[in-house]
Amino acid sequence: MSGRWRAATTAALAALALGAAPAAPAAPDPAGGSPAQLLTELQRLHRELGEATETYQATARTLAERRARNKRLGTGLAKARVALAEGRDAAGQLARRQYQGVVEVSPTLRLLLAADAQGALDQEHVLRRAARDRVATVERLTAAERRASGLARQARAALDEEQVLAARQRAQHQAAREKLDEVTALVSSLSPDQLAEVDGLEAERGEEAGRNLVAAGGLSSASAVPTRRGERAVRFAVDQIGKPYVWGAEGPDSYDCSGLTQRAWASAGTGVPRTSQEQWAELDRVPLRQLRPGDLVVYFPEATHVALYLGDGLVVHAPRPGAAVKVSPVAANPVLGAVRPDPDGPPVPEYEPPALPEGAREGSDTGYAQKAPPES
Repeated sequence: MSGRWRAATTAALAALALGAAPAAPAAPDPAGGSPAQLLTELQRLHRELGEATETYQATARTLAERRARNKRLGTGLAKARVALAEGRDAAGQLARRQYQGVVEVSPTLRLLLAADAQGALDQEHVLRRAARDRVATVERLTAAERRASGLARQARAALDEEQVLAARQRAQHQAAREKLDEVTALVSSLSPDQLAEVDGLEAERGEEAGRNLVAAGGLSSASAVPTRRGERAVRFAVDQIGKPYVWGAEGPDSYDCSGLTQRAWASAGTGVPRTSQEQWAELDRVPLRQLRPGDLVVYFPEATHVALYLGDGLVVHAPRPGAAVKVSPVAANPVLGAVRPDPDGPPVPEYEPPALPEGAREGSDTGYAQKAPPES
């Protein structure tokens, strides 16, 4: 499909929708550029865009976590201030009683002068309890003051950190937007024939990389058997084929690459991290030659794209803006490695792979870690 590069970039640009966008860079001159050179340049730009937006997304997650923490700190500080006010009220009552001349008499003298010795003893017990209450009041006030002061310092520091993160997020968003403008300029400068040649070369290279991976022993040519949960994850992912890629989407109507893999495994009852980088960092690694359906294949040195393995050298994934969830050769993108969400799961006794819908393999195979920057 010769228009898929243009459609991908248009969709990514629409996803930004910033209002006042920076001026797009001058379109490069593709004259004399071979399909291989053009494809290399597009891959480079898309990869840089993926890295920029992955950095932006990581900061956005951190910022969201900090804001949630700051909210908890604010709630705790409010409660501490209420406790402090109550403590001050109690201390004020105690001070007023002392000012009004409440003078304690020696317990021994009170007992000697009392007409009713037992009554005096009872009264002494009450007075001792009152004294303990006064001490407790002062201690509560002191503790409340310390807690309120400490929480206030934490809240101020947390707010400063949040402001720094917010500024960093805005700068990263701008960097991603500028990178997208570079992609837009290059794609817009290509003729329909050039786009068709680039698309054809792209597909050819993906198929060849998959064959080479099998020939080198890096990927088993035998069909493996999934676990029960892996089978459910595979069937869920296959059911999503044809749904559009949307930055940050987690279903049910659209997905980004890691949103699809996360939701597929969630449907099987297993939680996995949200992003491709977190999935690569936190899940158990598995050699490619031991891949089984349901495993996650991670791409690019920075782990910025992920797909779900179907078996027989195929994966299902959400490639990039402008594309839809589809089936591709496992090596359509540069493979970093694979991870397994359920390393201890037993294999199913019998497995029948799900039937793929018509057109499951149509469209662009490459992902280039595409996550178009969202609206800020």
